Amino acid sequence: MPFLGQDWRSPGWRWVKTEDGWKRCEPFSPALEDGSNQLNDISHTVILTGDDEDEEIYSTEDCEFAAKKRKKDHFRNNTDSQCFYREKWIYVHKESTRERHGYCTLGEAFNRLDFSSAIQDIRRFNYVVKLLQLIAKSQLTSLSGAAQKNYFNILDKIVRKVMEDQYNPRLIKDLLQDLSSTLCILIRGVGKSVLVGNINIWICRLETILLWQQQLKNLQMNKQVNNGLTLSDLPLHMLNNILYRFSDGWDIITLGQVTPTLYMLSEDRQLWKKLCQYHFAEKQFCRHLIPSEKGHIDWKLMYFALQKYYPIKEQYGDTLHFCRHCSILFWKDYHLALLLKDTGHPCTASDPDTCLMPVSPQHFIDLFKF
Repeated sequence: MPFLGQDWRSPGWRWVKTEDGWKRCEPFSPALEDGSNQLNDISHTVILTGDDEDEEIYSTEDCEFAAKKRKKDHFRNNTDSQCFYREKWIYVHKESTRERHGYCTLGEAFNRLDFSSAIQDIRRFNYVVKLLQLIAKSQLTSLSGAAQKNYFNILDKIVRKVMEDQYNPRLIKDLLQDLSSTLCILIRGVGKSVLVGNINIWICRLETILLWQQQLKNLQMNKQVNNGLTLSDLPLHMLNNILYRFSDGWDIITLGQVTPTLYMLSEDRQLWKKLCQYHFAEKQFCRHLIPSEKGHIDWKLMYFALQKYYPIKEQYGDTLHFCRHCSILFWKDYHLALLLKDTGHPCTASDPDTCLMPVSPQHFIDLFKF
C-alpha cells in the first residue's frame, strides 16, 4: 500500500541538537563529514599529563565517548554545520497507522514549518505574530521543550527586527503583554499546571520578556529625512483612499496623528461606518448603537465598543495553506508556483490549486487539538 514518507522499517534519519532544537542531518553533507573527520582526528591524539609528567593515553571507549561529546559541542557552536529541514511542509495526521506511529503535535508543526524565515517576509510577519499570540494565550504548556526553545528564539528575532526596522511595534507589545500575563499565572500556579522544563528557566524567560517590553517602551521612531515627495504632498482624494484601505482602527488613528490634514480625514464618520460594516454584521452593531451629542451615531466609538464583544475580520498578506487532498500544511511560494509550477509540497492531486485552503492562525491551533 503506498504511503507518504520514509519506510518505517528503515534505520531512520540522523539528527543533531542545535540551539533551535533537534535538526535532521542531510545525508552525505560535506560540512558534516569534514567536521566529523576533524573531531575523530582530535580524539585519537588527546593525551593527559599527570603530576609525574607521565603520559596516559585514553582507552578506546574513552576516546569514542570524548569524540561524541566534542561532536555535540561542535554542532552547537558552529552555525555553519547546522542542518535545517529541506521540506517546509508537514503531514497532519491524527491517528496511528502501521507506517506512521502517533500523531502530529503542535510543537512538532511549530518546529518543522520555517517561521524564522517567515518573519523576514513582510507579508507573513503579522500572521506569525498573531499565531505566537494565540499560542501564548492558550497553548504554551502544550509545546515540547524543543518547541518552547524555538518559540522564544523566533520571538527574540521578532523583537530585534522591530527594534531595527521599527515595524508595527504595537502588535509586538500586545504579544509580549499576553505572554507575560500567561507566564505570571503559570509560574504562580506551578505544581497545579503543566510546565515543561525547570521553573528557573521560566523565570529567566519572564525576565527576558520584561526586558523586551522596556526596550519597546523606550523605542524612539527615527525621523525620515527625504527631500522627495512625502505623504503630505499627496492630494486629499488620494489620502482619503489610503485611509479607506485600512482594516484596523488603530492604524487609522496612528496615521491621523501625522498631520492636521490626516487627522481631519481620519475623523470622517463615513470612514468609521464603512469599517464597522466591514467587520461586523448589521444585527451586531444595531444592538450597541452609540449616539453622539448631535444625535448622530458615533461610528468611531461603535467600532471600539463592538471589538469587545465580537471578533474582527483578520487580513494577512500571506498565510499557511492546507491541502485537503494530501493533509499537508505548508508555506506556498508564489514565485516558485508561477515559474516552476511548484505547489510547495508533494501533491498527488490532478489539480492541486482546487485542494488548497488558507489557514488562519486560529485554524492552525485547531488542527492540533485532539
